[in-house]
Amino acid sequence: MGSYGIYVFLYLIITVLIGIIAARRVKNAKDFILAGRSLPLPISTAALFATWFGSETILGSSVEFAKGGFLAVIQDPFGGALCLLLLGIFFAKSLYRMQILTFGDFYRDRYGKKMEFIAGICLIFSYFGWVAAQFVALGIMMQIIFGVSQVVGLSVGAVLVVFYTYLGGMWSVSLTDFFQSISILVGLVFVFFQINEVKSVWASLQETPPGFLNFFPEASYDAWVKYLAAWMVVGLGSLPQQDIFQRVMSAKSEKVAVLASYLSAIIYLSFAMIPLLLGLLAHQLLPELSLHSEDSQLLIPRLVLHFASPLVQVLFFSALISAILSTASGAILAPSSILSENILKYFLKTKTDKSLLKLSRVSVLVVAIISYALAVGKPSIYALVEDSSGLSLVSIFIPMVFGLWSQKASEQAALLSLFTGIATWVVLEAMDLEMTSHFYGTLTSLMAILLGMKLFPKVPETAAITK
Repeated sequence: MGSYGIYVFLYLIITVLIGIIAARRVKNAKDFILAGRSLPLPISTAALFATWFGSETILGSSVEFAKGGFLAVIQDPFGGALCLLLLGIFFAKSLYRMQILTFGDFYRDRYGKKMEFIAGICLIFSYFGWVAAQFVALGIMMQIIFGVSQVVGLSVGAVLVVFYTYLGGMWSVSLTDFFQSISILVGLVFVFFQINEVKSVWASLQETPPGFLNFFPEASYDAWVKYLAAWMVVGLGSLPQQDIFQRVMSAKSEKVAVLASYLSAIIYLSFAMIPLLLGLLAHQLLPELSLHSEDSQLLIPRLVLHFASPLVQVLFFSALISAILSTASGAILAPSSILSENILKYFLKTKTDKSLLKLSRVSVLVVAIISYALAVGKPSIYALVEDSSGLSLVSIFIPMVFGLWSQKASEQAALLSLFTGIATWVVLEAMDLEMTSHFYGTLTSLMAILLGMKLFPKVPETAAITK
């Protein structure tokens, strides 16, 4: 263990203590899931920013950028920034006014209990890969910092983040996010300027091959379908996600929710450029590290260990651990909230505040255990994230849009849209057309809900009552 390991260990202790202190504010399920709807702008912004800035941004996207330039990282960070921007423009205000706890509640109130249950299942399954990716990243970092095996590091990291999430829910997540976001921004800035002295970013960009910095694809149908699909997976597919919803609903006012969305989009995209550039510098300064091996995810950590000073190493690894912990805690809490409030709650005989809070905490453990098993079995961060992002896009994004902006879509139409999108996606994935499966899955989901509105028109409430 390097000298920086001691400081990172102390940093982790501080993080856990913040989570424990925050847990004292939790009195009921609403506090656990939405932090009492009382977060001010700085904490709300940090929570939204931290939703995205995790292992995928620093360890995954940096390698993809070094491989293929901007066109290889449209999904993240550009898709993530698009999601936050669209959230502020079109969705945050409408969602905040609904006064509900989970996205499952939205599908229940708008469509019915069948849609609530099935959409809830889709939401829960869409998170397992995302949480597992953060566990894998924690394992990698524990291995580098403390010299333990990746499985041991993964296990220790998982226990750590589950512990404070279990205790404090959204209160622990949001306050640790604020602390961790500051660490992320400070750490990355210091690393960037120090590595830039070894080799300037400008010189590095000058050495890239032709087309590396192109932001738009070649003029062909297939290229543009893949390009649009890359924008859609995270940019649209993450909009109906519970973690985004929780952060919007946790804000102390509608105005704070909207403004936090805009600010987090700007901050996220600005600072996400740093890992991309560091990944490129690492590839050029450390050519012996293959971009196609399992160790490619260590590209930036190896760069920092080779060229950064001990102080900057401490700042970087603290920032990286912060990014992973903040994303992991929110990613665990989100499906746990759906599981407890929209699935398991209906099996309770008595629904007291105490029993619902206990159920929420048990759900945290269930989600964490399943995600842990997935992390041990599939240790590629990029693959885990990609697997987790597609399901919500092809299944529940279109019903969400129509649910917010149209009163004509019935529950049958929404279910037809959901199942058609999933079926298309699964078939195309099986045919090894995964680069276009998200695009066509969403397109058929849209066509299905329009067809469903014709085949299964919504019965007006007055007519339903008369019946």
